[in-house]
Amino acid sequence: MTLWGGVFSEPTDDDLRKLNDSFSFDRRMYAQDIAGSVAYARAMTRAGVLTDSESAQIVAGLGKVKAEFDAGTFTVGANDEDVHTAVERRLVELIGEPGLKLHTGRSRNDQVATDFRLWVKDAVTVTQTWVKGLQAALVERAEQHAADLMPGFTHMQPAQPVTVGHWLMSYFWQFQRDIDRLDDTRRHADVLPLGSGALAGTPFPLDRAALAAELGFARHSENSLDAVADRDFAADFLYALAMTGVHLSRLGEEIVLFSNPAFGFVTLADRYSTGSSLMPQKRNADPMELARGQAGRQIGHLTGLLTTLKGLPTGYNKDLQEDKEAVFGSFDTLGRLMPVAAAVIRTMTLHTDKMKSALVPEMLATDLADYLVKKGMPFRQAHHVAGRAVRLSRDLGIPFDQLTLDHLQEMSGLFEADVSDVFSYETSVSARQADGGTAPDAVRRQIQQAKNLL
Repeated sequence: MTLWGGVFSEPTDDDLRKLNDSFSFDRRMYAQDIAGSVAYARAMTRAGVLTDSESAQIVAGLGKVKAEFDAGTFTVGANDEDVHTAVERRLVELIGEPGLKLHTGRSRNDQVATDFRLWVKDAVTVTQTWVKGLQAALVERAEQHAADLMPGFTHMQPAQPVTVGHWLMSYFWQFQRDIDRLDDTRRHADVLPLGSGALAGTPFPLDRAALAAELGFARHSENSLDAVADRDFAADFLYALAMTGVHLSRLGEEIVLFSNPAFGFVTLADRYSTGSSLMPQKRNADPMELARGQAGRQIGHLTGLLTTLKGLPTGYNKDLQEDKEAVFGSFDTLGRLMPVAAAVIRTMTLHTDKMKSALVPEMLATDLADYLVKKGMPFRQAHHVAGRAVRLSRDLGIPFDQLTLDHLQEMSGLFEADVSDVFSYETSVSARQADGGTAPDAVRRQIQQAKNLL
């Protein structure tokens, strides 16, 4: 028996069934669907709609249905258009007439919204576990290299010296924002729609607060019409996944770049590298290229759902069936990427000698300006003097740190013999001790904060 159709004189066309049915993908919510039905049966018993005996049979029957799903032995019926239909059909086969009463006062509209919110809440927890795994790998490597030097870049041009630990920790904090966004997603999903019916609410004396508590929701929805159509939480989750994907893509881009022999900063472990079918010498950072590439898929899922939602009228519309494949797809994509990315970080070799040798004296130009500031010159003037010094070194064809005191004093009488102390990468880095800076001690404080968060 289908869940609907009494008013129709013809069966559904086969091609429409293929278009309409969603069991192929929403079956992964079977555990949430059954949990919601168990709680609903108990709530309807408290409301006096089901007897204790009927409720007990329903709960036991649902347990058997779940066991079949868990074991992979559930047999799909010809009319199982979605997971809700499949569960109810099998329940009725197992327990008979009491199963036909379960849907009293309930619609698939509030049922699917409840299932999906439960699934997203669970998926948020799983996603945060993946993210924290990558964060832990970054912290581990940052701690090993808290004092090692490398070039820092802006506009992909050499800028100032930083520590390797500081560079790695810059990604930790990006992913920490993803953790925070996922917390917000969980909070937005933590609202029970069940009890809203198709759109107008239920005529039965359902204690929705108790039902929400039983299912682990913080509260129930305030408006039944909004509750069945609200997919903000799904868009929130897609945004959080897409931003995590973007951050992973940025990390992937730098690993790809730094593993190029032209940089030679990192080498990926053999088991996380690939080769070429033509060129024997090739060593490719394919995992991180896939991280970079698949961010586009995650952004696409977010854009697709937002586009679906933007023109919907009030209440439930079948367009909302498009929410699940997008969310499942982004979730699955990140699930494949994150463990590999964490392993890449843990196992890659960091060539700190090559990183340090990539430093160039001109990266200390800001330090030269700061020297003049400490001697009393306004920074804008000091910036100009330091720029002239860079130009002079280029005109003379000598490294910036080889300018003599006489050269410098031609530009400002504030330069003294102690200016030689400026031309040290270690001194430059160590001076940046303020919280959030690249000095080794500041990096170690970051690392400790990160460990506390993890």
